[in-house]
Amino acid sequence: LLLLLSLLGLAAAGKLLVVPVDGSHWLSMREVVDVLGQKGHEVVVVAPEVTMRIKPSKSFVMKRYSVPYTEEDLKKEFQAFFHFSFEQGSFLERFVKAYKGIQRITDFGVAGCGHLLQNKELIRYLEESKFDALLTDPVVLCGAILAKHLSLPAVYFLRGLPCGLDFDATQCPKPPSYVPRGFTQLTHHMTFLQRVKNLLHDLPNFFLCDFAFEPYSKLASEFLQQDVTVLDLLRQASIWLQRSEFVLEYPRPLMPNIIPIGGVNCAHK
Repeated sequence: LLLLLSLLGLAAAGKLLVVPVDGSHWLSMREVVDVLGQKGHEVVVVAPEVTMRIKPSKSFVMKRYSVPYTEEDLKKEFQAFFHFSFEQGSFLERFVKAYKGIQRITDFGVAGCGHLLQNKELIRYLEESKFDALLTDPVVLCGAILAKHLSLPAVYFLRGLPCGLDFDATQCPKPPSYVPRGFTQLTHHMTFLQRVKNLLHDLPNFFLCDFAFEPYSKLASEFLQQDVTVLDLLRQASIWLQRSEFVLEYPRPLMPNIIPIGGVNCAHK
């Protein structure tokens, strides 16, 4: 009986690969990762050498890889993006600023991801480690590319994706009659003209997402040696842990593998 119980204890622990995104994305994910490590799971976090928030911890093993930018470059870009997020102005002004901001952030993400995928020693270590699952924030698709390469069940931990890509990947309905789009400042109670405006706001998204995510599609196709689209990478998720709370946001349809876990910061929940 004691032998069986000890075997059950071993089986309860898993081996998790974590590919985080720097900044506020990591601050919420870190709470989850720390608790998993404290509960006996073996957690390996893969992060760039240059980061703002991703630091070593006793709860997990940290694996670093080099990137082609400095900490000063990174801080400057994050600060510029934060300023944009709180600025006021017309839709056109905000759209142009969003375009430029997303383009610069994408360049950083793709450059760092490319260096990770080209790190043969680290990739070999990940291949030989036999992980049980991969946890990542798909706003940067490097973790999704690794999940596909390693054939691991992917768990996505996110606040949301630009252009409603999370809706498309999970096939969630998003009728413009009551699901407000970003930057519209509308609620789910809309007049007819407001619904028309809401619908029109979807049109620029096709352009925004094409330039923002297409570099990841190209990177994935070259690394995996097969044609891969952004939606292919997103659709592979087994579970979506969504940091949303309908008390603060507008109710909308969800699929069974989407689990709302509440709020921007999920500490102590």
